[in-house]
Amino acid sequence: MSSDFSLKTATLAAKPSSAIIVYAAQGPVLGGEAERIWNETGLDFAAVSKAADFTGKQGQVLDVIAPPNLGVPRLMVAGAGKADDDAAASPAGLRDRGGSLIGKLKAARIAKADIYLDQLDADAIGEVAAGMRLRHYVFDKYKTRTSEDEPADKNKLALVLHVDNKPSVDKAIDSRFATVAGTLLARDLVHEPPNALGPEEFAEVARSLSSLGIDVDILTPTEMKKLGMGALLGVGQGSAREPRLVVMQWHGGKKKDAPLAFVGKGVVFDTGGISLKPGAGMEDMKGDMGGAAAVTGLMKSLATRKAKINAVGVIGVVENMPDGNAYRPGDILTSMSGQTIEVINTDAEGRLVLADALWYTRDRFKPAFMINLATLTGAIIVSLGQDHAGLFSNDDNLAENLTAAGLASGEKVWRMPMGDYYDKLINSRFADMKNTGGRYGGAITAAQFLKRFVKDTPWAHLDIASTAFGSPGTETNAAWASGYGVALLDQLVRDSYEK
Repeated sequence: MSSDFSLKTATLAAKPSSAIIVYAAQGPVLGGEAERIWNETGLDFAAVSKAADFTGKQGQVLDVIAPPNLGVPRLMVAGAGKADDDAAASPAGLRDRGGSLIGKLKAARIAKADIYLDQLDADAIGEVAAGMRLRHYVFDKYKTRTSEDEPADKNKLALVLHVDNKPSVDKAIDSRFATVAGTLLARDLVHEPPNALGPEEFAEVARSLSSLGIDVDILTPTEMKKLGMGALLGVGQGSAREPRLVVMQWHGGKKKDAPLAFVGKGVVFDTGGISLKPGAGMEDMKGDMGGAAAVTGLMKSLATRKAKINAVGVIGVVENMPDGNAYRPGDILTSMSGQTIEVINTDAEGRLVLADALWYTRDRFKPAFMINLATLTGAIIVSLGQDHAGLFSNDDNLAENLTAAGLASGEKVWRMPMGDYYDKLINSRFADMKNTGGRYGGAITAAQFLKRFVKDTPWAHLDIASTAFGSPGTETNAAWASGYGVALLDQLVRDSYEK
């Protein structure tokens, strides 16, 4: 749950009332309002910079306490990096600039700041502001006290951005903050403890999006049983908390347009079932619903900014527990597609949930494409580390669009191979397929399994086990959960599918 954050814009003529933040390019070189403000102090910028070893490099800060003649407690000059650095000027680089500054303000315990951004255009300022909001996020919903040396309002931050062309900047910030809102919702959902967020509670969070104009349907186990969803229901049968299938529809395009479909794995807690996971680190398995969290966050983003497309988000929400009614290794489940699945390992449960969710989505909505997200395999972490999510697809155009969106959003993907060799590894002696293909190529065989439930629909599978939670901190996220997938897919929609 994010603590207090406020951001307003003001004209360049507006008088600052708190700490002033300006930027300098690497050199260091001041320009625009930054140069004017510094000159008011009467200080020698070159001399002060040299004494502080400040060069304007990205991430550096020159902090002047009680600057002369400005009537404010501090003047901070932040490094903007090289003026001709394409990476720093990219949307992801600009968000990093905003996030880095918030990290510096938090470290300096600055609660109010006037930030001058006159040397950036409106879209660039929107990206910087998005980075600020993302970095400020903390999940402190369950904290009841702070330590004695920290004030109770330590996370409050009020920013005023001084800009040129304020109306255009306000519009750009509103657009980017729609994406941010979805990312923060996804982070909140992943952070929630499993005793507080079961399948029913998750479904109710999705239902609340109806206030934004999203149509939300929630299928109960009785309804899923009638549809023949034996794979999804098999995973959830060991839990006292019943599964849900949540369907969210946004109608922002023409009625005749096929929807873009997004499907998420929502295992609210994964013990591994009868194939019990080791105890060490099992608490992290509250995040095994990161795919469903991303889909829910994306739907919020699309509705908030009134995206001009039709979209459907489907999430299978279950808990995988090992009680006397749990499904077993050796069981054979019948999926909604009619295909049968031999269970080799009950900890390979996410693909079973997605199998029925994908088939249902394809069968009911006839979408233009389907993209599923899942914290599916540890194997993808071994393959790619924590900088990229794994991308598997049956459609080159969709894969290329996702790769481009990943670079633009900063939520990167790397396409992995698929093929007959890997597909044969999940053939079963007793059923149509088995739910694991062995140790080698585990992320690939999991993708091959999912491919059997999409037929000829353009499809992509994003294995986000390496990026949804527990990844190293970034300039725009110091929390455990990243909300990975919301920005990526919103960027995809903006760049490639929105008219």
